Amino acid sequence: MNASRTTMDHRSDDRCAGSDEVSVDIRWYDRDSRHEIVWQDDAYGEYARSYLLPLLEHGTLSMFANVQTELLIVTVDGIPLPVTVNDAQYDNSYVCSPYTHYVSYARQELSMLKKPWLEKGLSLLLRGLGTCLRAVHMNRVVQINNWLLSTNLYPTLTQLQIEQVQQAVNARYPRHVIIWRSLNEVTTPTLWHTLHNMGSRFIPSRQIYLLHPATIPSKARWIIKRDRKLMDTFHYTVVRPDEWNADDIPRMLELYQMLYIEKYSIHNPQFTTDFLQLALEQRTLQLYGLRTEGRLDAILGFFARDGVMTTPLFGYDTSLPAETGLYRMLSVLLIELATERGDLLHESSGVGQFKRNRGAYGALEVSAVYDTGRALPIRCCWWMLEQLLYRIGVPLIHRLKL
Repeated sequence: MNASRTTMDHRSDDRCAGSDEVSVDIRWYDRDSRHEIVWQDDAYGEYARSYLLPLLEHGTLSMFANVQTELLIVTVDGIPLPVTVNDAQYDNSYVCSPYTHYVSYARQELSMLKKPWLEKGLSLLLRGLGTCLRAVHMNRVVQINNWLLSTNLYPTLTQLQIEQVQQAVNARYPRHVIIWRSLNEVTTPTLWHTLHNMGSRFIPSRQIYLLHPATIPSKARWIIKRDRKLMDTFHYTVVRPDEWNADDIPRMLELYQMLYIEKYSIHNPQFTTDFLQLALEQRTLQLYGLRTEGRLDAILGFFARDGVMTTPLFGYDTSLPAETGLYRMLSVLLIELATERGDLLHESSGVGQFKRNRGAYGALEVSAVYDTGRALPIRCCWWMLEQLLYRIGVPLIHRLKL
């Protein structure tokens, strides 16, 4: 398939009558036309090229063992956005499967409630919901700006660009529900308000935690300083991005899997050695670690966009005694890096009280789901999911401070 172009002309509402038309240039690329992409000559364009070209060429399974999807690139005025297209794939990681996110993963996390009677009731509810969602093909979705990571960070897009890229996707995939993941009112306000005005449903996905390094209160700073001393107590040194070699990759992968796959959930993205090799060679992630006596015991990898940084790669040796405090050490290291860079730290979800104690605050993350014009059964199921999450899910998150 060759690259296709859709140029959309509209008059801006805030211009005087008779002003020049505003043109939005939208182009599509797939694996066969990947060499035709003109990448932006800036940091974002270089990052997108380094990260997305290998995925287009070799397929998503080369980088993620549990992500099977059709990957396309849509450019809006030259800004590249990855687009994933699915029809079923119910065993996919939640980054490509709404069913996995809202049914499979949710059922796995019920044990966190520590209330057997509530767990049993919600498990039955999710089982029934899952049957309904499969019946209406819930995973027939197109996801815009989907980097296949736990958190999608967005480039700067104008209201017009957002509107037109969604309309272009809608025209190309009229039977698929359109989703933008990882939205919140703090880091994505333009997307939030634009997609809301376009009629998207805001489906809650999780409680995230954000930290402004410059506004950490004094008590939290004392806790962070206390955690930092653990590195000296247990004789850990920090491994920086230019200090790695390819021999470290198997251990990096093992540490991530110990925490995010074995301890948390098999539905998290399952990185491959090729993913880490790319991160190491192309700096698609800034990799830091903790080493003692020559042994690597903890790893983190972050990337940043427009003053926001997030950490899709995070892991440590869970077989070591808890009092070693590897999670606390990694968290301190991450806060120090955010402070050095002056970035807002997106700390993802989980261990809410731990993060609040160290200066973070909670925000509701949603997925903008556009199902207008789709079949009535699928719209009914998304409406039902929306109601259940706002009436049961979100209150539980707040009450249990997850």
